[in-house]
Amino acid sequence: MLASHRLLRSLVLAASLAFATGLAAQDGDRTGRAPAAVAIAAELSSGGAGITRLTLTLSKAIEARAFVMERPDRAVIDLAEVNFQLGAETGRKREGVVQSFRYGLFAPGRSRIVVDLAQPAAVGAIATTTRARDGAVLLTVEFKRTDRESFRRAAVASDPAPQARKAVSPDAASDTRPLIMVDAGHGGTDPGAIAATGVFEKDIVFGFAQSLVARLEASGRYRVRMTRDRDVFVPLSERVRIAREAKADLFVSIHADSIQSAPQVRGATIYTGSEKATDAESARLAERENRADAAAGTESNEGPGHVADILQELTLRETRTFSSGFAKGLMAQLGPVMEMSPKPHREAGFVVLRSPDVPSVLVELGYLSSKHDLDLLQSEGWRAEVTGGMAKAIDAFFGNRTSLTRPNPPRRSAAIAPVSP
Repeated sequence: MLASHRLLRSLVLAASLAFATGLAAQDGDRTGRAPAAVAIAAELSSGGAGITRLTLTLSKAIEARAFVMERPDRAVIDLAEVNFQLGAETGRKREGVVQSFRYGLFAPGRSRIVVDLAQPAAVGAIATTTRARDGAVLLTVEFKRTDRESFRRAAVASDPAPQARKAVSPDAASDTRPLIMVDAGHGGTDPGAIAATGVFEKDIVFGFAQSLVARLEASGRYRVRMTRDRDVFVPLSERVRIAREAKADLFVSIHADSIQSAPQVRGATIYTGSEKATDAESARLAERENRADAAAGTESNEGPGHVADILQELTLRETRTFSSGFAKGLMAQLGPVMEMSPKPHREAGFVVLRSPDVPSVLVELGYLSSKHDLDLLQSEGWRAEVTGGMAKAIDAFFGNRTSLTRPNPPRRSAAIAPVSP
């Protein structure tokens, strides 16, 4: 019986590998690029002497490098682009020194696996072998238990490759339509909140963001861009930089919260930026969202620093006035088409809302921990109504300007330093 089970499992893996390799080849033909490696399995196993191994089953060999980071303890494995065809439960079960792991596209042409460590561990051998029976490539990364001081030294010595900046090409000077920057939260190695059904926040909000972009573009009144146009990780400060360099007139960040201990909590909330949070709940949410960079295995960059002079301070105040005005208009338009939380407009110190010269709001569409909200978030009809309400709010925000541009907008000046990458 055991031999039969092993044979059946081998046949299934071989068939999966052949199918996935075919899909990758087709994708490569369409894009003109070499097809990405396909991962059809990722398994953890424990050996002696405190060793845990992570083994990927791939369609072809790829290069891999790894490093460790503290606070929280994690190991990061950088890879060439990988098409992960893995089950929803992959990476959630603890094994040895590995608490869990997550994976995804980290930047164009690059993928990343972030391994949450249950205790300090060093990255050992990274080995690649080819399985004789089906030609699959096995990439094995070894983690070995170590002491805190050795782990700290390794973390300090780590020098991850810098995050590739996302280029933003300028629009033609003749196009004076307002530019709306739509930011789908999380992405790639950062899944965001996870529903009990296994649905990821990053997927829910990306689908919604695409619908909003389509709605705005269809009107012809706006130029519209996204901070990420696929399932890729973009650091928080990078999202701010993209909006500022593009000279966006409005930044709308889309998220969905989760409180597993309170599934009865429902409704949408609109946030604007502030150093002081409206309440403790808003402060906790901002702190959680601001940890996205760490979740994806990169260091946090807080984006625009403290206000350096009176001109910047006045610009920031003006921008926040515009942000609050838009938030109020958004509440008025969304109230009739969706349930709002008891405090629908709040303030908190979200990193993505720290642009000193782009009016910005963060919209929490609902709670993945609420079955009712989750059903709505996955409903095309509900999405159409809500994006329609958002479009009306944006029309109203720019509507009293004959040229559809902000009056006396807080423009960038020589006194306002650009955001560092």
